[in-house]
Amino acid sequence: MRNPKIPAKLFIENRERLKRLMLPNSLAVVNSNDVLPTNADGTFLLHQNSDLRYLTGVRQEESMLLLYPDAQDEKFREILFLREPSEQLATWEGPKLTREQAQAQTGIRRVEWLGQFQAILHRLICECDHVYLNTNEHKRAAVEVETRDARFVQETLHRYPLHDYHRLARLMHRLRAVKSEPEVVLLREACTLTRKGFERVLRRLRPGMSETEVEADFAYEFIKGGGAFAYPPIIASGESACVLHYVKNDAVCRSGELLLLDVASSYAGYNADMTRTIPVNGRFTRRQKAVYQAVLKMVRQASRLLRPGLLPSDWQKAVESMAQEACLELGLITRADVKRQSSDQPAFKKYFMHGAGHPLGLDV
Repeated sequence: MRNPKIPAKLFIENRERLKRLMLPNSLAVVNSNDVLPTNADGTFLLHQNSDLRYLTGVRQEESMLLLYPDAQDEKFREILFLREPSEQLATWEGPKLTREQAQAQTGIRRVEWLGQFQAILHRLICECDHVYLNTNEHKRAAVEVETRDARFVQETLHRYPLHDYHRLARLMHRLRAVKSEPEVVLLREACTLTRKGFERVLRRLRPGMSETEVEADFAYEFIKGGGAFAYPPIIASGESACVLHYVKNDAVCRSGELLLLDVASSYAGYNADMTRTIPVNGRFTRRQKAVYQAVLKMVRQASRLLRPGLLPSDWQKAVESMAQEACLELGLITRADVKRQSSDQPAFKKYFMHGAGHPLGLDV
């Protein structure tokens, strides 16, 4: 099933957790992402805003969620705004959510059409003491395209300049980092599809096969199982395996080479992530095996270090120390290199320049 039905209970509980973090008498608004243009009259498929999906499960464009837990009138405490269905929309794009369907999917009792949003927002924003607005906050994000969230922030600040504004993203980061049991179930299904794709590739890989064919094998298992690629797949043979974000996936896999696979499935919006390196002809050379075992040893040591309360920055430092020792043992760097290195550019960074890990979930 491409879009499995998720019980509304998950989204109800997610919203309740957010409400408990909000300041008294505060209001929050979450937007869907834009439908982005390609060329001519074409558009990309909607990649829904993960925060809206986390709080409602809604995958439809031009949707908005308004939360005001302390509103005096109970009818204004949770409101979902949707694009109004029409015959023309149904003809060209298929049916849109009805009020009843949205209520069943999200557990939100009040569903309004988008045209009602500004009037309702004006009424409520005049009553509240604090306003939470959302943006995509990530330390490595370089957002050059103005988003729907960004436009809404600018419009709201212009209309209501004297209000007390807060960053919703800080609360959402805290919530989404910790997975509930239903989310874990969805992540496990994504992992299961990823495993099936990997096992198919192991059965079929042979010298002379193209990276494109390997990608197609993963796609077959993911799509057949109701999933999709969690991110652009990296299928990198030979020297391309040393390119961190190689995505051409069009070279021929040759005997004696290694094939790097950084590829995973998503399921119901939840994403797995897998990286494996395998010999194209089925057997490692002695040197390949030594490097592989060094990396495997690091993975196992790093996994044993993980525990509640450990700061990611401290974990990263510990793994980097392992990387330095591994590079020394493999002869990639020398003790003299370590003595001459600067704190800003340690010698091992030539071979281990990335992070030790990252979260999983609606985003990878």
